[in-house]
Amino acid sequence: MNQYQELKPITVIGVPLDLGSGRRGVDMGPSAIRYANLHEKLTKIGFDVEDIGNLSVPTLETYKVIDPKLKYLDEIVAVNEKLAETVSETVEKGRFPLVLGGDHSIAIGTIAGVAKHHRKLGVIWFDAHGDLNTHETTPSGNIHGMSLAASLGYGHEKLVHCGGYAPKVGPENVVIIGARELDPGERKLIKELGIRVFTMHDIDRIGMARVMEEALKVVTDGTDGVHLSLDLDGLDPKDCPGVGTPVVGGITYRESHLAMEMLAEAKVLTSAEFVEVNPILDIGNKTAKVAVALVGSAFGEIVL
Repeated sequence: MNQYQELKPITVIGVPLDLGSGRRGVDMGPSAIRYANLHEKLTKIGFDVEDIGNLSVPTLETYKVIDPKLKYLDEIVAVNEKLAETVSETVEKGRFPLVLGGDHSIAIGTIAGVAKHHRKLGVIWFDAHGDLNTHETTPSGNIHGMSLAASLGYGHEKLVHCGGYAPKVGPENVVIIGARELDPGERKLIKELGIRVFTMHDIDRIGMARVMEEALKVVTDGTDGVHLSLDLDGLDPKDCPGVGTPVVGGITYRESHLAMEMLAEAKVLTSAEFVEVNPILDIGNKTAKVAVALVGSAFGEIVL
């Protein structure tokens, strides 16, 4: 197994986008995560950390939905193009891009910026949902449910070709962990493409350690980098109440930490994003604090 990442300096990029989701408030996610002492956590582990602030994002009230199957398409594309450019520049400087959302539609831009620098990128999609819908299968029209599909080359042309090329990743190097709510169109695409999905049934049955062992094999098979896209709704709502689309019966706090710890031990992570923290729906910034704790584990924080 190649060791892709050894204590690279980190650049934090905030993307306060909420146009891709169905509920307001997730635009405050980057601030909530920062407020939960993200910078202090990473510097204590030993990283050189720079925070370049937030990208400029349109306010929902100033725009109208033109296509109910692709809500706020042009605005979301514009933000993701800028994000892809920013992430690419970060990688070119030899720094690790750590992106804070915002809703999960920002993964389109993050992966576009990262994959440009990797011949073959592995992706761990830590989420209760597949985010594998397209404008043809979506039940909601919310683009945060289309981001993985777009990165794989499926969906509307503007989403698929973010960054000027497509596809960004191959299905053989993508793993979804924690899925427990998949739409019919997503199930169909998963079967067609042979994407490896570890549902909550799998985690219950074989345990998170085995899931991560198998997931790491998939995302490191012939790849030269691994991206982590972590949606906080992958965790159980008891631990992360501040998310827009909570689904009961999720990954536990400790299972999540074990997953991040094993990812850190593998030394394969080359980029990451933590998304869908919604402070309006949260209790005492609990979800943002969990996000920061998981960042710590993913970047090598250990008890002993």
